Order: sequence, then structure tokens, then C-alpha cells
Amino acid sequence: MNQVLSDMSNALAAMVELVGPGVVAVQARRRLPASGIVWSPDGVIVTAHHVVESDENISVGLADGRSVAARLVGRDPTTDLAVLRAEAADLKPAAWAGAEGLRVGHLVLALGRPGETVMATLGVISALGESWRTPAGGQLDRYLQTDVVMYPGFSGGPLVDAEGKVLGLNTSALLRGISLTVPAPTLRKVAETLLAHGRVRRGYLGVGSQPVRLPAALAKELGQETGLLLVSVEPDSPAEKGGLLLGDIIIALGGQPIRHVDDLLASLSGDRVGVSAPVRIVRGGKVQEQKVVIGERD
Repeated sequence: MNQVLSDMSNALAAMVELVGPGVVAVQARRRLPASGIVWSPDGVIVTAHHVVESDENISVGLADGRSVAARLVGRDPTTDLAVLRAEAADLKPAAWAGAEGLRVGHLVLALGRPGETVMATLGVISALGESWRTPAGGQLDRYLQTDVVMYPGFSGGPLVDAEGKVLGLNTSALLRGISLTVPAPTLRKVAETLLAHGRVRRGYLGVGSQPVRLPAALAKELGQETGLLLVSVEPDSPAEKGGLLLGDIIIALGGQPIRHVDDLLASLSGDRVGVSAPVRIVRGGKVQEQKVVIGERD
């Protein structure tokens, strides 16, 4: 038994040594530094959006002890991700894991570098789920929750599997009191978009809404029980220009059923910005269709 524990202990330490060079300290707020993950050798760093409180005077602490200046490339508050570019080269990027075979109960390490040295905490995968929309409206490829203790400064650091590969980026900001990990596929898509455009485009209608039950006969006809009642329509918004009115019930956008607010947010993807989309509504008890040119959220 002692040998098993010794072997496991040595294996965990080896994982930290393997991944540690790819974990950096991020100085972008007044309080304790946070952590970041080396994305590419030429100085691209991914970290958590909520730890980058300033767009200027950002510095990154590297594994070799150097502190270098960095600039903000872009951020996406909805997925709590930000991309920095540090004035450094020949960095060691993380090796990313796939999601295959990941199960609840698997051991994981959370790494952080809130100071000069790398730190680690051990835990397990406590919950896994399908794609998940954050409270801010961002889409994650999957829900990944752990029981790791998110010590101060650990946000923005990596979650590491038993093979020493990075499963994603840890954050304490998406759900209060819960340690979540932005999975690698989501991180890749957002990082590539920010590197290319500096922002993530989000569609915009300009409405306030709440779910309502449809009349029984209409629900049977449409094959859905709920829609979104418009409780406000902003002046000069895409919705107003497209003829949507207070009291309309949205039941579909772009051919996709709209039952809840999450459905509407999912339909307002960046690729729809500037595109005329059909919006099916219930007005006065009758189904109608309006054409709305989707705007872009600031």
C-alpha cells in the first residue's frame, strides 16, 4: 500500500513538473495576481476575463522567473475568457487533452501560479454534462465541474488530467461557489476568434422577454408548449425596425423553435449579425412571420 501511495504521489509531482512551465502569473488587477495558460510559443496567453480588471499595465510572470509586459488582445465576458500577448518567445505551450473517456470521479489537478512558483490542488470530476449556456449567455461545449479548491489566484489556470494534459481553464466566476472549467474545445474557438477579430460577435434583437405558456390548441398545432412574450422593445432596435411589438410571443427564429430565453440567446449567434432572419410570432392569437435584420451586441 505504501508503494502504491508513493508511486501515485510521485506521478502527481511529475505532472506538475510537466505542465508547470506552461502556467504563468497574470498581473492585471489590484489584488492578488491570477493565473494564465501559455497558448503558443510566441507569447499568447489565455486567462480568465474576470481577473483582467485593467486593459493596460498588464504583466505576466513566467516560469523562469522573468516578468514581461503584456497587452490585452480581446475578451469574452460570456465565457469568462481573455487572451493576452506577452512580450516573450520560446514559451512552452500546454498539451491539450480530448474529452474522450472523461468520467465523473476521475482524478484531476488544478494548477495556478499566483506568485513566482506553481501551485497545485487535487480533486475529482464531480459533474459532467452536455453543452451548457452560462448565465451571461456564453455557450460552453460541455459542463465540467470539479471539487478542486480554487485557492486565491487559481482562476485562469489549467485543469490537468492523469496523463498531464490540460482539460480546460478553471474559473470561479461563472457560477458562484462552484469550480467550473471552460473545456478545451470552447477555449480553442473563443481564443481563435479573439486572436482574429479581438472580440466575439453576438447577435442582438433589443427586446426584453419572459417565457409564457401557449394556448392548448396552439401548442398542439406548433408542437411546443411555451414561447417568449415580449415585455419590452427598445426604440430603434432591430426588433422595432423589424416590426416586432410589445405583447408579441416569439415562437421561432431562423427556423429554430424558441421556448425559453436560452433558445433565443443560442439563436443570436455571431454568424447571424447583419442577416435578415424570419421571426415567427403569435400576435392576437394568430401565427405571423416578420423579417428582422439581426444587430450586433456592443
